Amino acid sequence: MARQHARTLWYDRPKYVFMEFCVEDSTDVHVLIEDHRIVFSCKNPDGVEFYNEIEFYAKVNCKDSQDKRSGRSITCFVRKWKEKVAWPRLTKEDIKPVWLSVDFDNWRDWEGEEEVELAQVEHYAEALDMAAVSDGRIGEEQTDGAFDFLWIGHNLYICTHQGFLEYLSLCVCMF
Repeated sequence: MARQHARTLWYDRPKYVFMEFCVEDSTDVHVLIEDHRIVFSCKNPDGVEFYNEIEFYAKVNCKDSQDKRSGRSITCFVRKWKEKVAWPRLTKEDIKPVWLSVDFDNWRDWEGEEEVELAQVEHYAEALDMAAVSDGRIGEEQTDGAFDFLWIGHNLYICTHQGFLEYLSLCVCMF
């Protein structure tokens, strides 16, 4: 039986590039991460062999990279050599193989994220102002479309809804 490429999804983050090789119930999994490339191979339950070799867009830190196998796929966390440098593509060559796609479910444009973080801090400050108006009602949940907050004692727990939950515990002094 001939080898074929595994469908591969990837996305970029400030410190890591994430790749997911989509092969369900894989066996004989081998992942080799080197400074400039990754080599992946495995078999599926039908005995079909998969093989992918990718020359990276830029150098990576292979010693601080790892892979994790689940029943549905093999995910690789590849540490970038230069952090906070966006990769416009995964491959060295400006050619997109048909089996390689951007994982838009996990993709986030993190360049300029400092402004987003500043906006979130301002958003939390507004939440604190609104919470102070609520007179510190202990154990009561307040709701404002963009976030929820809950008073427990003198701590305010803020939960934002942006695809994932993010909790922030703040100490609030009541005089």
